[in-house]
Amino acid sequence: MIAFFFFLFGLMIGSFLNVVILRLPEDKPLAAGRSHCPHCRKLIAWYDNVPLLSFLLLRARCRRCGKPISWRYPLVEFLTGLLFAAMALRWEGRELWALAFAGATAGLIAIAFIDWDTFLIPDVLSLGLAAAGLAFSVGNPIFGSSASWRSGLTGLEGALTGFGLCWGIAMIGEWALKKEAMGGGDVKLLAAVGAWSGPRGALDCLIVASFLGAIYGLTQRLMGRLGRLEPIPFGPFLSAAAILNFFYLIPLENFFQ
Repeated sequence: MIAFFFFLFGLMIGSFLNVVILRLPEDKPLAAGRSHCPHCRKLIAWYDNVPLLSFLLLRARCRRCGKPISWRYPLVEFLTGLLFAAMALRWEGRELWALAFAGATAGLIAIAFIDWDTFLIPDVLSLGLAAAGLAFSVGNPIFGSSASWRSGLTGLEGALTGFGLCWGIAMIGEWALKKEAMGGGDVKLLAAVGAWSGPRGALDCLIVASFLGAIYGLTQRLMGRLGRLEPIPFGPFLSAAAILNFFYLIPLENFFQ
């Protein structure tokens, strides 16, 4: 039952994330009026703005002009609701932590879509996630330690590890390629991941994200959709790997022993 409520709450948060994804990169106030149709510019009535349900009832079209509504909106809502419910199931009996990880997941979803669209990761999201991760580090169950200063130290160590790993790779890549290989937003994002999941989580995230990014890039190039030197955003893959950390830390260090 608690997972169902988390799902419904996630749908509402997902609806808000759609606003964040559209307005934050353009420096528009998030509370700057109600949503409107991008085609006819008419305001969307509250009964046409119910997460997921309105999209289905309207058959993916604006009630006023009949133009199609992007599938991005229900996708973000459903994905957020699904991951919120999954957090409730994963951290059953620890609902406050499930809510904390769900909140971090919401930030990562926003980062993934914004970076995908713009190749930018807003500092308010990456640094905000890092600050929240450090604030919630005491007693963080991912660290497997009790609520003490030691778990808080693990969060700090994770943030520094994530920052150092990503910054080091960025510097090496820039030296080897003679151009920017990884943006500063990625560096800050991996620091935030480390704050939430510790040094091991930062390493897991970097390796898994690199693998996912490589698979995507290779697939797109084989299909002729991506040029050899054409960049791809790394934030979505870091975000996906970071969300995986909230469920399970992969013991990747065993492969290096």
